Amino acid sequence: MTLDEKYHHLQKILAEFDSVVIAFSGGVDSTLLLKVACDQLGPDNVLALTATSPIFPGYEIEQSSKLAQLFGVRQQLLSSDEMALESFVENGPRRCYHCKHSLFSQFLSAAEEISGTLLDGSNLDDLDDYRPGREALNQLQLRSPLLEAELGKQEIRKLSRQLGLSTWDKQPFACLATRFPYGTRITAERIQQIDQCETWLRLQGFTHYRVRYHDQLARIEVIEKDIPRLVKDPLRQNLLEVFKLNGFDYITLDLQGYRSGSMNEVLPESVNG
Repeated sequence: MTLDEKYHHLQKILAEFDSVVIAFSGGVDSTLLLKVACDQLGPDNVLALTATSPIFPGYEIEQSSKLAQLFGVRQQLLSSDEMALESFVENGPRRCYHCKHSLFSQFLSAAEEISGTLLDGSNLDDLDDYRPGREALNQLQLRSPLLEAELGKQEIRKLSRQLGLSTWDKQPFACLATRFPYGTRITAERIQQIDQCETWLRLQGFTHYRVRYHDQLARIEVIEKDIPRLVKDPLRQNLLEVFKLNGFDYITLDLQGYRSGSMNEVLPESVNG
């Protein structure tokens, strides 16, 4: 199908519902889904449901609220407590499964209270990476209209741009737990370390970045064109001061640059394939 055909298919899927609840992070995918749902059903028949948690940067929550207001849709914030799950904080390769199953079980209960159908923003490209969270969504029989319309990430960005959405070039949304190597225990203190360092990078104008946690060492990923700027003083010296203040003794720059899911690269083929 062409992009226009996929877009019309997405509109048709959403038009079948009376009211929907969108699992809304404010990322590229869920923003497009929310926009098209509002266009098809009207904002009064759409609820944006957003999780709040230490593993989600506060800036992202603020941005999601601004988008919901822009679309004229009601947003409900739901407090999730992944840190209470031992299967989450021990951070095994199936961490995302346990997190998604717990979170979306809460989302389903919230959707049932208002008789709305819960939808999530998974897309076609999510089938290509190691994403145990998809297994949880399948078990919960969640609908994923972007996936059903066979829309991939780049198509979603292109369509978002055509619709005038500010998120069209936003970096992929991923919770802060993805910054830790599998097997490294996740704690509130470590989450805060990463959040503070990534917040500093954002305030310096970087748009695509990750700070990966390796005990005393922070591994920074930025896109290739931003590498020269990052290593040039006085920014480099300021970065060292900020990162050391946040508990890192060693700060390194990943020469492969920014890439989503880099923590999955060490998984064996039998898991990651």
